Amino acid sequence: MIKSLDQQGFTYLTALMVIMVTGVMLGATGQAWQTIMKREREEELLFRGQQYRNAIERWYKPRPGQHVATPLRDLKDLLQDPRSLTTVRYLRRLYEDPLTGKEWTVIRDPSRGISGVASASAEKPFKTGGFPEELKEFAGKERYSEWVFLYNPGGPGAKPAASPSAAVKTGNSTR
Repeated sequence: MIKSLDQQGFTYLTALMVIMVTGVMLGATGQAWQTIMKREREEELLFRGQQYRNAIERWYKPRPGQHVATPLRDLKDLLQDPRSLTTVRYLRRLYEDPLTGKEWTVIRDPSRGISGVASASAEKPFKTGGFPEELKEFAGKERYSEWVFLYNPGGPGAKPAASPSAAVKTGNSTR
C-alpha cells in the first residue's frame, strides 16, 4: 500500500495546530487569572489600610482619665497598648502590604507620631473611581503608593498633619 504525497505530514501539522491553539488559550486564561489576583490584592489593600487607619484613630481618641494623646511611635503598639495596665488592642495583628508583601510605608507627623500608612507599590491601580465616602480622595490616583490611609483628627475637610510626600519608610519598627 502506497501513501499519496498529499497526506504526508498531515498528522504532524494537526498536532502543531492543537498545541498552538492550546497555548493561546492557556495564555488568555493566565492573563485573566493575573487580573483577578491583582484586583483581589487591591481589595485587600483597601481593607488592610482601613484597618490601620481605624486603629490609629482609636489610638488617638482620648480614653477615660487620659488628658493628652500620647504619640504613636511604633505600629507594634497597636497590638497591645503599652499605656494601659489592661490589655487594649487596636489591631489583631500587623498586616503586611498585600501588593509588595513587605512592610507598609509609615506616615509620620513630627509632633504627633505615626498618623497613617501607605503602600510602597508604584504599580498603576485598576480602581480609579467609585470609592466609598471615606476613601474618595483615592479617585484618580496614578499609583498605589498615592493611596494614603491617613488619620486626620480634624475631619475630612481639615488639612492633614503630614502629607504623603513627608512619608518616612520605616515599616513597623521605630527608627
